[in-house]
Amino acid sequence: MQPTNQTGDQHQITAEGGNRHNYLLPFILITSLFFLWGMAHNLDSILIPHLKKACELNNRQSTLIDTSVFFAYFVMAIPAGMLIKKFGYKNSIITGLLVFAAGAFLFVPAANTRTYELFLFALFVIGCGLTILETSANPYAAILGPPESSSKRLNLAASFNGLAAMVAPIVGSLFILSGKTHTPAQMAAMPAATKAAYLLEEASSVKLPYIILGTVLVLVAILFYFMHLPSMKPQHTEVEVKPGFFSVLKFRHLSWAVVAQFFYVGAQVCITSFFIRIAQQGAGLDEKTAGYYLGIYGFLFMAGRFIGTLFLKFVKDYVLLSIYCVISVFLCLIAIYGTGIYVIYALGGIGFFMSIMFPTIFSLGIVGLKNNTETGSSWLVMSIVGGAILPYGMGTLIDLNHDDIQSGYIIPLVCFIVILSFGMFGHKVRNSFSS
Repeated sequence: MQPTNQTGDQHQITAEGGNRHNYLLPFILITSLFFLWGMAHNLDSILIPHLKKACELNNRQSTLIDTSVFFAYFVMAIPAGMLIKKFGYKNSIITGLLVFAAGAFLFVPAANTRTYELFLFALFVIGCGLTILETSANPYAAILGPPESSSKRLNLAASFNGLAAMVAPIVGSLFILSGKTHTPAQMAAMPAATKAAYLLEEASSVKLPYIILGTVLVLVAILFYFMHLPSMKPQHTEVEVKPGFFSVLKFRHLSWAVVAQFFYVGAQVCITSFFIRIAQQGAGLDEKTAGYYLGIYGFLFMAGRFIGTLFLKFVKDYVLLSIYCVISVFLCLIAIYGTGIYVIYALGGIGFFMSIMFPTIFSLGIVGLKNNTETGSSWLVMSIVGGAILPYGMGTLIDLNHDDIQSGYIIPLVCFIVILSFGMFGHKVRNSFSS
C-alpha cells in the first residue's frame, strides 16, 4: 500500500447538537501555538552561547539547556496523551500554556541568583508545557479538515513555527546578547567584584524577554478558555484493533517515523545550538552579528515551510522529504569542510531544506492509525528526546576535538541519512494487525 497525504481516519468536527463548524478560526488559534513554542525553542539557540558565558560553562555543559527541554518531552509524552484522552484538546492546550508560562517566569529567580541548575529546571518546566501543547496541537491540526490534505495543513501550521525561528533570534540578539566577550585570560585578570557584576549583568538580560513571553502565554490561555474549539469525533466504517501503548509500534511505519523524528529533532537542535559558535569560529563574526545571521537562518526555515507546503500540492510528501534529505547531507559536508562565510550559507540552506521534515514525518507516521492516533502522536512527541541526547553528544565531540565546532556537524549529517531511509522505505504503511 502506497501512503497518501492523509491520516487514514474519517474524522468529523461536530459541535453540541451535531452542527458542523467552520475550521478556520480553530485552525488560526492552533496555528498561534506553533509560533509560541517555536519562540521557546529558538530562544534556546541564543541561551546556549549566552549562558555558556554568563555561567562559565564548557560546550558539553551548555548543551544541558537542550537536554532539559527535550528530556521533558520524553517524560511528559505519555501523561500528555492521557491528559488529552481524559480532558480533551482544549483543556490540554490551556494546561500546556500555563505550565509553559510557569517555566518562563522561573527565569527571574534563576537570573537573580545566576544559578545554572535553576535555569535548567525552568527549561524543564517549559519543556513539559511544550510537550502537552505539541501532543495536542499536532494531531489536532492534522485532522482539522479533510484527511487527504493533512500533510499540507500541518505544514502550513508549522510554517508559523518557522516564523518564530526568524523572530526569536532577532529578539534574543537585541535583548539577551550583550555583544561583550572576554578571553579566558581577560576574565582571569578581572577583579573579583567586576567579574561578578559582569556575569550577573549577562545573566539578568534574560529576564525581560521571558517575563513578556510568560505574560503572553497566560493571555493566550485565557483566550482559549473563552473560545469554543470543536471536538474531534472519529467516524469509522470498520472494526478497529486497539493496541496498547507499546504494541501500537507494530505499525511499522509508525516505528520508523519515531526513529526518524528522533534523528530529525536531534539534527535541528544540533545545527541551531552551535550556530552562533560556528559563525564566530568558522566565519569570524562577532556575537551579535552571528545572532542576526541566525535570524536569517530562521527566515530561510520559515520560507522553506511555506514553499514546501506549496510543493506538497504537486509532489508526494515522502518524495519531497527524500529529496530534501539528500540536499541536506551535501550541505552538511560544506559546513564541516568549508571555510569562511560559505559555512553560514550552507547552514542557512539546511534550514530551508529541513523545514518540512518534522510535520511531514509526523503526518506520515500517523497514517492509518485511526483511533490510535493519540497514542501514535505520543510516541512521535516522545521521540523529540533526540533533541536532548544528540546535542550533548555533539558538545562532547566538539570538546574532544579542542573546541572545533565544525567537526561536530558530522552528527547532523548522519541524522539526515537516517531520515532519508525513512523517506525512501520506512514510510510505507505496513502493520501486523492487518495480517
